[in-house]
This record gives sequence, C-alpha cells and structure tokens, in this order.
Amino acid sequence: MRIVEYDNSQVYSYGSARPDDFSAVPSVVTVGSYDGVHKGHRMIIARLVAVAKSRSLRSVIVTFEPHPRRVLKGAVSGPLGLLTTLDEKIDLLAGEHVDLLFVIRFTPDFASRSSDDFIRNILVGLLGAKSIIVGYDHAFGRDRSGSRKTLEVLGCELGFDVEVVDEVLIGNEHFSSTRIRGLLESGKIEEANEFLGSPYMISGTVVDGDKRGRDIGFPTVNLRLSDPDKLLPRAGVYLAQTVLNGNSFMALMNIGVRPTVSQEGIKTVEAHILGYSGILYDCIVKFVLLRFIREEKKFATLDELKMQIEKDKKTVELYC
Repeated sequence: MRIVEYDNSQVYSYGSARPDDFSAVPSVVTVGSYDGVHKGHRMIIARLVAVAKSRSLRSVIVTFEPHPRRVLKGAVSGPLGLLTTLDEKIDLLAGEHVDLLFVIRFTPDFASRSSDDFIRNILVGLLGAKSIIVGYDHAFGRDRSGSRKTLEVLGCELGFDVEVVDEVLIGNEHFSSTRIRGLLESGKIEEANEFLGSPYMISGTVVDGDKRGRDIGFPTVNLRLSDPDKLLPRAGVYLAQTVLNGNSFMALMNIGVRPTVSQEGIKTVEAHILGYSGILYDCIVKFVLLRFIREEKKFATLDELKMQIEKDKKTVELYC
C-alpha cells in the first residue's frame, strides 16, 4: 500500500518533506476518517478492492489527519477518544490490499472547502475517481453538506459512478465507532474486539519509569502514547500481546493511576511483558488488548501487590 500526504495543495510521500511525483490514475475511491478500521469500515474497503480489481482500476482510501473533530470544534476539552492513531490506522489498512492511502492534512482552510470543490478538484481532478464508494450515512465537505445526491449529480457531469454500502449489523445491533468506544470505556474488551474485527491496539514510546515494578520482581515498560487523543479503556489490568523482534509475547497491562505506588492521580499505561528481558527505552511498542482481567485497586503493601500480580500471571497462563 502506497501512502501519500496532501497538504496545502502539495502531495508528499508519507513522512517526507519533499513533494512526491503524483498524477491522476483511474481509481475507485472511498472517503472517511476510518477511526478504528472496524468491521463496518472493512465491508466498505472490501467492496472498494473488489470493484477496483474487477474494473482494473486503482483502489484509494482518502482519510484525514488530524481527525476533523479536533479542527472543527477548536479547543476540545479533553482527549477526543480516538480508536486509532494514524500509524495504527496504517497498520490495520496495510492488510486490506488497498493500493493507495491518501492522507489529507485537515486544516481550517481545508475544512472550508465545499463538497463540490472537494469532489471536482481532489477526488476527480487529483485522484482520477471513476467510481466512489461510501457508507450509508456518509457526508462530507463544509458543514457536511455533501451527500449521496451530491455525488450522483456530479457523477453524471464528471463521469464517475456512485455506490453506497448498506449498514452493517452485529446481532441486530447498530454498528458505530461510538458503540465501540462505549464498550471500551466499560472494560468490555472482548465485545469491542468483536465489533472492531481485530484486537484493540495501544501504541507508544517506551519511557523511563520509577522502576517500582522491577523492585518487586515484575519490571514494566511505561508507554508515552503516540497520540494524546487516543482512547484508553476502563482503568484496570488487561491481558495483552506484543511482537518484539519478530517474536510474540503475552503481557499484563495496567491502565490507570497506580494507587498503590502513586498519589498523583495521573492515568498511565504500563505493561509487564512475560518472558522478555531486553531494553526497550525510546522504542515504539504496540500492544493489542485481549481480555479484561480485573479492576485497578489500591493494596496496603507492595507485598500484597506482588501476590496479586502472581495471581494475574496465572490467569494469563490459563487463558493461553
């Protein structure tokens, strides 16, 4: 999957400061934030790829960074609660057989563009859209004024067709990123993973901690999140998994304020990786969450905390 960024009318290879050589290629295009890349999104993406292959066209996903809500609402109080950072989204999309991920840097100037301008000059003029596939509730452009009807009217003029993918239900339940956020905030990680279609991911840079875990025989990696808008699930201890140097490791992840060893009340993320003893400082590490084990609680002594972690390890062994 090729990844490019669009910023201030320039196209760049992802992560590059130099403009990329880019031209319109006949394409099937879909547009959206794709936060979480959940099962509903994957239905649209699967249809995108299938149509592109059947018509010998390029498959293109257009997404935005930062999330439009951060720009449109201005100074949002608190984190947005995103299900995926951009890099996590890229990881998930990499397995969907899409040809091009087109990342638009979302700014107030870009937000002011009309849906007509966006379709004419970006989807058709820059990307070469011959077919546009969207979800049943899709809207875009300034004030979300662009709709299926907008697309169909312009499609007749500009020479592209429009397909709308029906709503996806699980057990007759409405499917949305909002629903998944609610499950995560309740600690219902397995249900959230069912809606997502893959385990929930948390990634960040390993930073120096207070080494309390090492003192009691359970060293941990402390994560600084890659994006402060990332949603952290309900506080507690989770069964997690990570891949390091090509090998998979199970982990106990604690999300919360660590009441036994800290009085600061600041929510942190740390993990004890079972069977791993290497140095990971400054490395970016990605964990997937598999199961909620227990609530976070304050222990009277470090010995009581150590005994509880031993029990948590046995729970991991039973689950595995």
